[in-house]
Amino acid sequence: MSVALVWDWVVCSNTEVCTAFGVFSVGCGAPVISRSTAQPRLRSSALYARKKKSLKQNWNTCCLNVKGQRRASFSPVSSVVANHPVEEMALSSEQKVYDVVLKQAALVSRQLRSSVDLDVKPDIALPGTLSLLSEAYDRCGEVCAEYAQTFYLGTKLMTPERQRAIWAIYVWCRRTDELVDGPNASHITPSALDRWESRLEDLFQGHPFDMLDAALSDTVAKFPIDIQPFKDMIEGMRMDLRKSRYKNFDELYLYCYYVAGTVGLMSVPVMGIAPESKATTESVYNAALALGIANQLTNILRDVGEDARRGRVYLPQDELAQAGLSDEDIFAARVTDKWRSFMKKQIKRARMFFDVAEKGVTELSSASRWPVWASLLLYRQILDEIEANDYNNFTKRAYVSKAKKLLALPFSYGKSLVSPSKLSSGLAN
Repeated sequence: MSVALVWDWVVCSNTEVCTAFGVFSVGCGAPVISRSTAQPRLRSSALYARKKKSLKQNWNTCCLNVKGQRRASFSPVSSVVANHPVEEMALSSEQKVYDVVLKQAALVSRQLRSSVDLDVKPDIALPGTLSLLSEAYDRCGEVCAEYAQTFYLGTKLMTPERQRAIWAIYVWCRRTDELVDGPNASHITPSALDRWESRLEDLFQGHPFDMLDAALSDTVAKFPIDIQPFKDMIEGMRMDLRKSRYKNFDELYLYCYYVAGTVGLMSVPVMGIAPESKATTESVYNAALALGIANQLTNILRDVGEDARRGRVYLPQDELAQAGLSDEDIFAARVTDKWRSFMKKQIKRARMFFDVAEKGVTELSSASRWPVWASLLLYRQILDEIEANDYNNFTKRAYVSKAKKLLALPFSYGKSLVSPSKLSSGLAN
């Protein structure tokens, strides 16, 4: 039990959803913290590859009230594609996502041209604010250390400002994921996600609801981070509520962007691009996005059996049919030659995204590279483990052993020392 969550405990009589991060309630009272007191074009991120993970149940809870708050005038669904069914859209998913990439890259480029230090804007020292923010950031760090130990260790090389900001982003992403993947996910409704999105809008306007929101609100005020990737991640949660099949890779790609690729867009402004990099801002974002797509595809391939037991198939239906396979083969957990051949092609695609991601990691600021390299190398090894299990991802879970994880840390650290000046030419165009 964490002390930081104990003080935030509130008993609610009409809880809608309890998650590992708190109670998502319909009527618990007023906010506890406010601002006044507190190959193809690719997508992705190293921070947070989302996919069905079992949860530790040793968390206390806090009240996250979202009823009665000021509602902003934005649409409750993503402006990228969510207002229209995929089949009605003329643009491919890659093109839709690329529009978001261009917007995020332009945001950072404008700030670079204005010669504003991207590290951090100065704190506004309102009475009581700094101590509350410090506690909020500390709590985010505890969450990151608990659930992403390897990545957390890598963040210790970052400047304190970047480190805290990355923790805040990680925690928001995990809380969002818990709404549909947590122990009470069966109780979540689309309207609950709408309220979560309204709350997101509030914290971007400087009105955080609780201590963890306050950390993110402070972060987005200091770094050139846009709200769209956060809204798109919420849209990915909506997809999980209404969709359990993906007819082709274009549909699956969009889902992977929503639930994992968005994190690259959130985190690159914080991690920063190396001053000596000759790569364009846009190309660095594309590489970061590729890592998120790669990580999510890897999660999907690792968890085929687990997802099937929940009635979900996150594999392109048209490619399954072309391989002579169907959902019934997956539910029957049959490892056949057809399945092996199909899996080889899926793994090859995931590795292609990892290859693209590698080209961009070196372009990040030197202090930010290690956790990203560690994530990339460890996740890519999961694909090796699937192969080592003879492609049986129905009853065998592919995982990287502790020994291999420990070996990956010094190796990834060594790669993080490589200067971008030696490798930038491939991304500069």
